[in-house]
Amino acid sequence: MRALIPHHLEPFWRAFTKNASVSSKSLPSVQSAGNLRGKRVFLRAGVNMPVKNGKVTNDFRLLSMLPTVKFLRESGARTIITGHIGREPELSLRPVCEELNKHVPAMFVSDTVGESAKQAVGKLSDGEILMLENLRSHPGELGNTDAFARALAALGDVYVNDAFEVCHREHASIVGVPKHLPHFAGLQLLREVEALTNALLPVKPSLFVLGGAKFETKKPLIEKFLSIYDTLFIGGAIANDFFSAMGYSVGISATSKDARGLTDILGSPNILLPIDVVVSKGKKSRITTVDKVSDDEYISDIGPETLNLLRERVASAKYILWNGPLGDMDIGYVSGTEALAEAIASADAESIVGGGDTVASIARLNLSDRLSFLSTGGGSMLQFLADETLPGIRALER
Repeated sequence: MRALIPHHLEPFWRAFTKNASVSSKSLPSVQSAGNLRGKRVFLRAGVNMPVKNGKVTNDFRLLSMLPTVKFLRESGARTIITGHIGREPELSLRPVCEELNKHVPAMFVSDTVGESAKQAVGKLSDGEILMLENLRSHPGELGNTDAFARALAALGDVYVNDAFEVCHREHASIVGVPKHLPHFAGLQLLREVEALTNALLPVKPSLFVLGGAKFETKKPLIEKFLSIYDTLFIGGAIANDFFSAMGYSVGISATSKDARGLTDILGSPNILLPIDVVVSKGKKSRITTVDKVSDDEYISDIGPETLNLLRERVASAKYILWNGPLGDMDIGYVSGTEALAEAIASADAESIVGGGDTVASIARLNLSDRLSFLSTGGGSMLQFLADETLPGIRALER
């Protein structure tokens, strides 16, 4: 129905659908939880942060969770912060707790549901904060076992989810614990849902920049947003799949395992692709048009002409949505991503940006305050945009 709305009525349509969305998909806020003084609040937070030599190297997610943590502390709650870090079960959250202590006093226990954790929780006083060890150190977290969910729930009186970045995972601490406790959304989670719901109804002219890899997982999102955004720029490794479908060589560049259905998307007038790229071969690199990549070269980043084209679209846009890097940042190709970040930060447009590498670049350039909203999610952001909900959000709605 939205495609039939005349351009001049767009603001009224946005207001109507936004209000409808709030009434039909509203989440119970931690601010509506009532008197929390003396209550044990099980806070599932976004504590998965990069750590090097025992120190947190990017505190973006920590700063994002602070409003909820401080609210609980000031409410007199006995806050139990839980979460995971990395993919390896032996990794510890102790460095994250040490970083948190720079902002609010917090204690740490190297346990999840054992006796040490129970005793530490039992000793909490009103307003105190305790962080448990990496939940993924217990197989019940990823396995989403009810036994582990019940053991976690036994530590608290109230459940609060503020970890948007893992709300797309059906893990015990995300979808299991809220079955056994009164449950609420944290302040950051509410901000995420509001910002990304608004991104589904952008002010025109609108620009969606999608980078990263794995076309097969992003195909439904691309198809959906072709009818929502005026321009959908495809960058990163996903662009290689489009080049291949157009009959161009991508050399030894990364491509998706399954790019079926791509040719149908190529015909859309809303799709914008790179017109030149940076290619590398060993330690050497060069700039070339997309139709002149050699079979032994690797597409590493977007080229200067593409960047100029993007800058023009950014300058004319009133709403910009961006997820995923434009180059292979793992091997040092950050120029395209950082240049786009600077262009968006200077633009007179509402801007919503997400994705770990993308947000890290923005933080490195000190541009965070010049963008409208930075999402803590990468995959969760994309899945929310595609499905308009997530397992962790549905668990709170129930």
